[in-house]
Amino acid sequence: MIVAVFNTKAYDRRFLQDANRDQRHQLLFHEPRLNRNTAALASGADAVCVFVNDVLDRATLEALARIGISAVALRCAGFNNVDLAAAEDLGLQVVRVPAYSPYAVAEHTVALILTLNRKTHRAHNRVHEGNFSLEGLLGFDLHGKVVGVIGTGKIGAIFSRIMTGFGCRVLAFDPLVNPDCLAIGVDYVAMEQLLSEADIVSLHCPLTPASRHLIDDRAIASMRQGCMLINTSRGGLIDAPALIRGLKSGKVGYVGLDVYEEEADLFFEDLSNTVIQDDVFARLTTFTNVLITGHQGFFTDSALENIATTTLANLTDLEIRGCCDNAVTTDLVRNR
Repeated sequence: MIVAVFNTKAYDRRFLQDANRDQRHQLLFHEPRLNRNTAALASGADAVCVFVNDVLDRATLEALARIGISAVALRCAGFNNVDLAAAEDLGLQVVRVPAYSPYAVAEHTVALILTLNRKTHRAHNRVHEGNFSLEGLLGFDLHGKVVGVIGTGKIGAIFSRIMTGFGCRVLAFDPLVNPDCLAIGVDYVAMEQLLSEADIVSLHCPLTPASRHLIDDRAIASMRQGCMLINTSRGGLIDAPALIRGLKSGKVGYVGLDVYEEEADLFFEDLSNTVIQDDVFARLTTFTNVLITGHQGFFTDSALENIATTTLANLTDLEIRGCCDNAVTTDLVRNR
């Protein structure tokens, strides 16, 4: 199969080429992101391969269908950037990588918590400047704290297990109860109870129309004073202006973000020599109790290897069988 691979960096190309030795697809790499203006780059290909910030709205999918594209392979688990109804109307098959390395994201979540709590990033900078003062570096014991986990799929379940290892009490909210979480003592509660009791709230749920801005002014008002909020899932789960208001009031005491709702214009690029035009993002970076990483939770060698292997295997399934177990349809969304 001829595959136009969009939004690629050197590391994407390396892992995909390594995985392709067993699959033998023809991979055509493109640095630009896929959208309605770049869709023509896929001319001559059978499928496109995309990442989290590529835009696959109806206009883009129509442009792809016109040039003979029959499949969209997502190098990620989330599919909120794809108009699935349009894909089905146009006869385009969509496949994804449902579980590349849940450990990678869960462990990055813990890294954000530990860094925010013990302020190791600030301590590191101080020591390099010869400043060994401990003022402003006071943290708290994780042992005995209440951690609220919103979304207990593979990543949320692994994160829950890690936090129980720290001696935390874990509360969870998810319409689907995960037996693995119950087995380690996780308590499933209503969202309101989770927000009001948790010292740390961590988001591990997909972005859907129902979950967009799940954390808004009302949710923040329900949180414990000084609560820590972590998001390594999708940026649109948090209403960023509401978060800023929560930080200014002191209701939110710590924030760790690996994702941001408008990250498509920022993340995965070197903008160090430019002026950031996103005023909301710029404001978030002014808070000393906010830690932001550029969507790197997935970024481990194991995860990239699994992403590449599964993505190419998905395309092989479509080519040989005409179907794939990792297909994404509107039925999947309705049943979540």
